[in-house]
Amino acid sequence: QVQLVESGGGLVQPGGSLTLSCTASGTIFSIIPMGWYRQAPGKERQLVARISSVGTTKYADSVKGRFTISRGNAKNTVYLHMSNLKPEDTAVYYCYAQYNSGDYWGQGTQVTVSS
Repeated sequence: QVQLVESGGGLVQPGGSLTLSCTASGTIFSIIPMGWYRQAPGKERQLVARISSVGTTKYADSVKGRFTISRGNAKNTVYLHMSNLKPEDTAVYYCYAQYNSGDYWGQGTQVTVSS
């Protein structure tokens, strides 16, 4: 079983920056694939960025060049640094992880981009 704890959401003005963090805990014996999805009101949950167990990253086209996903010194901690934020980035952001053929989700953290 994997538990994910997220932090770092909030209100930010357009053009601003915000960093989300997510830590996976539980009986984990390896570095696991992790990432971030987001869901805006009335829309489906969509991939934002993910990082594989060996560090390969993938981004949604809408965030390329603005968002960066990285791992912390604790390898099953990931960060999503978001810059040049736009109102359309407003959503609930969910951390996810894959381990032993299972998918795990965090509780979600709200990011609101508004002036």
